Amino acid sequence: MPAFLDFNCSKTIDCKQGAVRAVRYNVDGSYCMSCGSDKKIKLWNPASGLLLKTYGGHADEVTDAAGSCDSSYIVSASLDKSIIYWDVSTGTPVRRLRSHAGGVRCVCFNEDSSIAISGGRDNAVMCWDIRTRRLDPVQVMKEARDCITAVLTNEHKIFAASLDGCVRHYDIRVGELTCDKIGQPITYLAQTRDEQCLLAGCQDSALRLLDCESGGLLSEYKGHQADDYHIECGILSNDAHIVAGSCAGDAYVWDLLEAKVLQRIRISDNGGVVHSLATHPKRQELLFARRRDMYVFSTDVQIEEEQL
Repeated sequence: MPAFLDFNCSKTIDCKQGAVRAVRYNVDGSYCMSCGSDKKIKLWNPASGLLLKTYGGHADEVTDAAGSCDSSYIVSASLDKSIIYWDVSTGTPVRRLRSHAGGVRCVCFNEDSSIAISGGRDNAVMCWDIRTRRLDPVQVMKEARDCITAVLTNEHKIFAASLDGCVRHYDIRVGELTCDKIGQPITYLAQTRDEQCLLAGCQDSALRLLDCESGGLLSEYKGHQADDYHIECGILSNDAHIVAGSCAGDAYVWDLLEAKVLQRIRISDNGGVVHSLATHPKRQELLFARRRDMYVFSTDVQIEEEQL
Protein backbone atom coordinates (compact mmCIF):
# COMPACT_ATOMS: atom_id res chain seq x y z
CA MET A 1 0.00 0.00 0.00
CA PRO A 2 1.46 3.39 -0.98
CA ALA A 3 1.75 6.00 1.76
CA PHE A 4 0.21 8.59 -0.54
CA LEU A 5 -2.05 8.90 -3.56
CA ASP A 6 -1.51 11.05 -6.62
CA PHE A 7 -4.78 12.00 -8.26
CA ASN A 8 -4.35 14.26 -11.28
CA CYS A 9 -6.91 15.99 -13.46
CA SER A 10 -7.39 14.10 -16.73
CA LYS A 11 -10.40 16.05 -18.03
CA THR A 12 -12.27 19.29 -17.31
CA ILE A 13 -15.75 19.51 -18.83
CA ASP A 14 -17.77 22.70 -19.08
CA CYS A 15 -21.24 21.19 -18.75
CA LYS A 16 -22.97 24.33 -20.08
CA GLN A 17 -26.01 23.79 -17.88
CA GLY A 18 -25.70 26.56 -15.32
CA ALA A 19 -24.46 25.34 -11.95
CA VAL A 20 -23.75 21.61 -11.77
CA ARG A 21 -25.73 20.29 -8.80
CA ALA A 22 -24.58 16.65 -8.85
CA VAL A 23 -22.27 14.29 -10.75
CA ARG A 24 -22.77 10.52 -10.85
CA TYR A 25 -21.31 7.42 -12.55
CA ASN A 26 -23.44 4.68 -14.04
CA VAL A 27 -23.13 1.15 -12.65
CA ASP A 28 -19.90 0.20 -14.46
CA GLY A 29 -18.40 3.68 -14.82
CA SER A 30 -18.57 3.68 -18.63
CA TYR A 31 -20.49 6.96 -18.60
CA CYS A 32 -21.40 9.67 -16.14
CA MET A 33 -24.22 12.12 -15.53
CA SER A 34 -24.33 15.78 -14.57
CA CYS A 35 -27.41 17.37 -13.01
CA GLY A 36 -27.87 21.07 -13.64
CA SER A 37 -29.61 24.19 -12.47
CA ASP A 38 -30.83 24.42 -16.09
CA LYS A 39 -33.37 21.64 -15.22
CA LYS A 40 -31.55 19.03 -17.34
CA ILE A 41 -29.48 15.88 -16.96
CA LYS A 42 -26.55 15.37 -19.32
CA LEU A 43 -24.93 12.05 -20.18
CA TRP A 44 -21.15 12.09 -20.81
CA ASN A 45 -18.24 9.91 -21.79
CA PRO A 46 -15.87 10.86 -18.94
CA ALA A 47 -12.75 9.71 -20.82
CA SER A 48 -13.30 11.85 -23.91
CA GLY A 49 -15.55 14.53 -22.46
CA LEU A 50 -18.07 13.85 -25.23
CA LEU A 51 -21.70 14.79 -24.56
CA LEU A 52 -23.82 11.74 -25.39
CA LYS A 53 -27.37 12.89 -24.64
CA THR A 54 -29.40 15.57 -22.86
CA TYR A 55 -32.54 14.79 -20.85
CA GLY A 56 -34.99 17.65 -20.42
CA GLY A 57 -38.35 17.45 -18.66
CA HIS A 58 -38.03 18.81 -15.13
CA ALA A 59 -39.49 22.20 -14.24
CA ASP A 60 -36.77 23.15 -11.74
CA GLU A 61 -33.17 22.34 -10.82
CA VAL A 62 -32.13 18.69 -10.98
CA THR A 63 -30.59 17.68 -7.65
CA ASP A 64 -29.66 14.02 -8.13
CA ALA A 65 -29.71 11.10 -10.57
CA ALA A 66 -28.93 7.38 -10.61
CA GLY A 67 -28.47 4.79 -13.36
CA SER A 68 -30.17 1.40 -13.33
CA CYS A 69 -28.27 -1.87 -12.90
CA ASP A 70 -28.33 -2.54 -16.66
CA SER A 71 -27.65 1.12 -17.61
CA SER A 72 -30.91 1.23 -19.61
CA TYR A 73 -32.70 3.72 -17.36
CA ILE A 74 -32.02 6.80 -15.26
CA VAL A 75 -34.03 8.10 -12.34
CA SER A 76 -33.69 11.78 -11.46
CA ALA A 77 -34.80 14.07 -8.62
CA SER A 78 -35.69 17.74 -8.84
CA LEU A 79 -36.75 20.74 -6.81
CA ASP A 80 -39.97 20.64 -8.88
CA LYS A 81 -41.10 17.94 -6.36
CA SER A 82 -40.98 15.16 -8.95
CA ILE A 83 -38.95 12.08 -9.86
CA ILE A 84 -38.58 11.17 -13.53
CA TYR A 85 -37.80 7.67 -14.81
CA TRP A 86 -35.94 8.00 -18.15
CA ASP A 87 -35.19 5.69 -21.04
CA VAL A 88 -31.45 6.19 -21.60
CA SER A 89 -31.38 5.41 -25.32
CA THR A 90 -34.41 7.46 -26.41
CA GLY A 91 -33.97 10.27 -23.89
CA THR A 92 -37.69 10.34 -23.14
CA PRO A 93 -39.45 10.19 -19.74
CA VAL A 94 -41.06 6.80 -19.14
CA ARG A 95 -42.79 7.90 -15.95
CA ARG A 96 -43.13 11.06 -13.89
CA LEU A 97 -43.75 10.49 -10.17
CA ARG A 98 -45.20 13.14 -7.87
CA SER A 99 -46.06 12.73 -4.19
CA HIS A 100 -43.41 14.74 -2.36
CA ALA A 101 -44.71 17.95 -0.79
CA GLY A 102 -41.37 19.70 -1.33
CA GLY A 103 -38.34 19.57 -3.57
CA VAL A 104 -36.73 16.14 -3.97
CA ARG A 105 -33.09 16.14 -2.83
CA CYS A 106 -31.88 12.60 -3.50
CA VAL A 107 -32.76 9.40 -5.34
CA CYS A 108 -31.38 5.90 -5.85
CA PHE A 109 -32.32 2.44 -7.16
CA ASN A 110 -32.45 -0.77 -5.19
CA GLU A 111 -30.14 -3.62 -6.27
CA ASP A 112 -32.24 -4.94 -9.17
CA SER A 113 -33.52 -1.46 -10.10
CA SER A 114 -37.15 -2.50 -9.55
CA ILE A 115 -37.67 0.13 -6.84
CA ALA A 116 -36.64 3.79 -6.81
CA ILE A 117 -36.12 5.45 -3.42
CA SER A 118 -36.35 9.22 -3.03
CA GLY A 119 -35.83 11.69 -0.19
CA GLY A 120 -37.13 15.22 -0.01
CA ARG A 121 -37.32 18.57 1.70
CA ASP A 122 -40.66 17.39 3.08
CA ASN A 123 -38.66 15.08 5.43
CA ALA A 124 -40.11 12.01 3.67
CA VAL A 125 -38.52 8.91 2.13
CA MET A 126 -40.63 7.31 -0.60
CA CYS A 127 -40.33 3.98 -2.41
CA TRP A 128 -41.67 3.65 -5.96
CA ASP A 129 -42.37 0.44 -7.89
CA ILE A 130 -41.20 1.55 -11.31
CA ARG A 131 -41.91 -1.80 -13.00
CA THR A 132 -45.62 -0.98 -12.94
CA ARG A 133 -47.67 2.01 -14.03
CA ARG A 134 -48.50 2.80 -10.43
CA LEU A 135 -47.93 6.54 -9.86
CA ASP A 136 -48.16 6.66 -6.06
CA PRO A 137 -45.39 5.36 -3.77
CA VAL A 138 -45.61 1.83 -2.39
CA GLN A 139 -44.15 3.00 0.91
CA VAL A 140 -43.72 6.36 2.65
CA MET A 141 -41.53 6.91 5.70
CA LYS A 142 -41.87 10.20 7.54
CA GLU A 143 -39.87 9.69 10.72
CA ALA A 144 -37.26 12.37 9.92
CA ARG A 145 -37.60 15.85 11.41
CA ASP A 146 -35.68 17.67 8.68
CA CYS A 147 -34.70 17.45 5.02
CA ILE A 148 -33.56 14.05 3.69
CA THR A 149 -30.13 14.62 2.11
CA ALA A 150 -29.12 11.12 0.97
CA VAL A 151 -30.66 7.68 0.43
CA LEU A 152 -28.98 4.37 -0.38
CA THR A 153 -29.75 0.67 -0.13
CA ASN A 154 -28.24 -2.74 0.26
CA GLU A 155 -29.91 -6.14 -0.02
CA HIS A 156 -31.91 -5.80 3.20
CA LYS A 157 -32.00 -2.14 4.21
CA ILE A 158 -32.73 1.40 3.10
CA PHE A 159 -30.55 4.07 4.70
CA ALA A 160 -31.62 7.71 4.84
CA ALA A 161 -29.54 10.64 6.13
CA SER A 162 -31.15 13.83 7.35
CA LEU A 163 -30.27 17.32 8.48
CA ASP A 164 -31.76 16.36 11.85
CA GLY A 165 -28.48 14.53 12.54
CA CYS A 166 -29.74 10.97 12.16
CA VAL A 167 -29.12 8.03 9.84
CA ARG A 168 -32.26 5.89 9.74
CA HIS A 169 -32.17 2.21 8.80
CA TYR A 170 -35.36 0.73 7.37
CA ASP A 171 -35.11 -3.06 7.45
CA ILE A 172 -37.06 -4.28 4.41
CA ARG A 173 -37.34 -7.88 5.68
CA VAL A 174 -39.08 -7.17 9.00
CA GLY A 175 -40.28 -3.61 8.56
CA GLU A 176 -38.25 -2.30 11.50
CA LEU A 177 -36.73 1.16 11.88
CA THR A 178 -33.54 1.92 13.76
CA CYS A 179 -31.86 5.31 14.10
CA ASP A 180 -28.19 6.24 14.49
CA LYS A 181 -27.94 9.67 16.13
CA ILE A 182 -24.89 11.56 14.91
CA GLY A 183 -25.79 14.87 16.54
CA GLN A 184 -24.68 16.96 13.54
CA PRO A 185 -26.60 17.74 10.33
CA ILE A 186 -25.73 15.06 7.75
CA THR A 187 -25.31 16.19 4.15
CA TYR A 188 -24.37 12.93 2.43
CA LEU A 189 -24.05 9.19 2.90
CA ALA A 190 -21.86 6.54 1.25
CA GLN A 191 -21.44 2.81 1.80
CA THR A 192 -18.40 0.54 1.54
CA ARG A 193 -18.52 -2.09 -1.21
CA ASP A 194 -18.61 -4.86 1.39
CA GLU A 195 -21.71 -3.17 2.91
CA GLN A 196 -20.17 -3.25 6.40
CA CYS A 197 -19.75 0.50 6.93
CA LEU A 198 -21.51 3.78 6.26
CA LEU A 199 -19.73 7.10 5.76
CA ALA A 200 -21.66 10.19 6.86
CA GLY A 201 -20.58 13.65 5.72
CA CYS A 202 -21.55 16.26 8.32
CA GLN A 203 -21.85 20.03 8.30
CA ASP A 204 -19.32 20.40 11.14
CA SER A 205 -16.49 19.61 8.67
CA ALA A 206 -16.13 16.00 9.77
CA LEU A 207 -16.78 12.62 8.16
CA ARG A 208 -17.92 9.80 10.41
CA LEU A 209 -17.55 6.10 9.64
CA LEU A 210 -20.33 3.98 11.16
CA ASP A 211 -20.85 0.26 11.54
CA CYS A 212 -23.81 -0.69 9.35
CA GLU A 213 -25.31 -3.10 11.85
CA SER A 214 -24.68 -1.53 15.25
CA GLY A 215 -24.47 2.11 14.18
CA GLY A 216 -21.33 2.46 16.30
CA LEU A 217 -18.80 5.15 15.44
CA LEU A 218 -15.66 3.57 13.96
CA SER A 219 -13.61 6.60 12.91
CA GLU A 220 -13.66 10.33 12.13
CA TYR A 221 -11.96 12.21 9.31
CA LYS A 222 -11.13 15.92 9.35
CA GLY A 223 -9.20 18.42 7.24
CA HIS A 224 -11.73 19.67 4.71
CA GLN A 225 -14.07 22.66 5.15
CA ALA A 226 -17.84 22.16 4.96
CA ASP A 227 -19.02 25.52 6.35
CA ASP A 228 -22.69 24.53 6.27
CA TYR A 229 -22.61 23.57 2.58
CA HIS A 230 -24.02 20.25 1.38
CA ILE A 231 -20.63 18.63 0.79
CA GLU A 232 -20.63 15.07 -0.57
CA CYS A 233 -18.26 12.25 0.31
CA GLY A 234 -17.40 8.87 -1.18
CA ILE A 235 -15.50 5.63 -0.71
CA LEU A 236 -13.10 4.47 -3.42
CA SER A 237 -13.67 1.10 -5.06
CA ASN A 238 -10.92 -0.60 -3.03
CA ASP A 239 -12.68 0.28 0.27
CA ALA A 240 -9.31 1.61 1.47
CA HIS A 241 -9.67 5.33 0.85
CA ILE A 242 -12.37 7.94 1.33
CA VAL A 243 -12.83 11.32 -0.29
CA ALA A 244 -14.78 14.50 0.37
CA GLY A 245 -15.20 17.86 -1.30
CA SER A 246 -14.55 21.18 0.40
CA CYS A 247 -15.75 24.77 0.16
CA ALA A 248 -12.29 26.14 -0.70
CA GLY A 249 -11.88 24.78 -4.23
CA ASP A 250 -10.29 21.50 -3.19
CA ALA A 251 -10.98 17.92 -2.09
CA TYR A 252 -9.35 15.57 0.40
CA VAL A 253 -8.47 11.88 0.32
CA TRP A 254 -7.96 9.92 3.55
CA ASP A 255 -6.73 6.45 4.43
CA LEU A 256 -9.89 4.73 5.70
CA LEU A 257 -8.20 2.74 8.46
CA GLU A 258 -5.66 5.29 9.69
CA ALA A 259 -7.83 8.40 9.11
CA LYS A 260 -4.79 10.26 7.76
CA VAL A 261 -5.02 12.77 4.90
CA LEU A 262 -3.21 11.20 1.93
CA GLN A 263 -3.79 13.97 -0.59
CA ARG A 264 -5.29 17.40 -0.85
CA ILE A 265 -6.57 17.66 -4.41
CA ARG A 266 -6.51 21.22 -5.68
CA ILE A 267 -9.45 21.57 -8.05
CA SER A 268 -9.19 25.30 -8.67
CA ASP A 269 -7.09 28.26 -7.52
CA ASN A 270 -10.15 30.47 -7.97
CA GLY A 271 -12.07 28.92 -5.07
CA GLY A 272 -15.61 27.69 -5.48
CA VAL A 273 -17.31 24.97 -3.48
CA VAL A 274 -16.47 21.41 -4.55
CA HIS A 275 -19.80 20.06 -3.35
CA SER A 276 -20.63 16.97 -5.42
CA LEU A 277 -18.43 14.00 -6.28
CA ALA A 278 -18.59 10.41 -7.45
CA THR A 279 -16.17 7.49 -7.09
CA HIS A 280 -15.65 5.17 -10.04
CA PRO A 281 -17.11 1.70 -9.31
CA LYS A 282 -13.98 -0.12 -10.48
CA ARG A 283 -11.01 2.24 -10.92
CA GLN A 284 -9.09 4.85 -8.94
CA GLU A 285 -11.03 7.63 -10.62
CA LEU A 286 -13.11 10.51 -9.26
CA LEU A 287 -15.64 13.02 -10.55
CA PHE A 288 -15.98 16.45 -8.96
CA ALA A 289 -18.46 19.27 -9.53
CA ARG A 290 -17.53 22.91 -9.04
CA ARG A 291 -19.68 25.77 -10.35
CA ARG A 292 -20.45 24.96 -14.01
CA ASP A 293 -17.66 22.43 -14.51
CA MET A 294 -17.16 18.69 -14.00
CA TYR A 295 -13.64 17.37 -13.36
CA VAL A 296 -12.29 13.86 -13.91
CA PHE A 297 -9.33 12.89 -11.71
CA SER A 298 -7.39 9.62 -11.85
CA THR A 299 -4.16 8.24 -10.39
CA ASP A 300 -0.93 7.71 -12.28
CA VAL A 301 -0.73 4.26 -10.68
CA GLN A 302 -4.00 3.22 -12.30
CA ILE A 303 -2.92 4.54 -15.70
CA GLU A 304 0.26 2.44 -15.49
CA GLU A 305 -1.76 -0.65 -14.50
CA GLU A 306 -4.05 -0.21 -17.49
CA GLN A 307 -1.09 0.13 -19.86
CA LEU A 308 0.38 -3.10 -18.50
